[in-house]
Amino acid sequence: MRISEASMKSGLSADTIRYYEKSGIVPAIDRGPDGLRNFSPENVEWLTLLYWLRKTGMPMKEMCRFAELYRLGNRTIPERKSVLLRHSERLKARQQELERCAEILDYKLAAYENIEGGKQ
Repeated sequence: MRISEASMKSGLSADTIRYYEKSGIVPAIDRGPDGLRNFSPENVEWLTLLYWLRKTGMPMKEMCRFAELYRLGNRTIPERKSVLLRHSERLKARQQELERCAEILDYKLAAYENIEGGKQ
């Protein structure tokens, strides 16, 4: 598939895909006789993973490290798993922070509702 379809399926823009390819965090993408990228389902799966890692706040440096480990093969699975577990823990902590923020906002909105309700 072409970059536009890979972009649509992965959630990444074509520019981001090109950037990730140049920075080395995307495994080699085959090119057709016309020189255009020809994305495999595995390429799209990898791009989708990158989309979600970035969307959940994984730093680029860590994404690059994860990609480097991937290139080194299955012997790095324990380390790759460790990278993802650390990220998962950060994500859980952030989720708890966001839940607390939502509680504070709900409290304040309820206070405003009470104030407005008392005026009428």
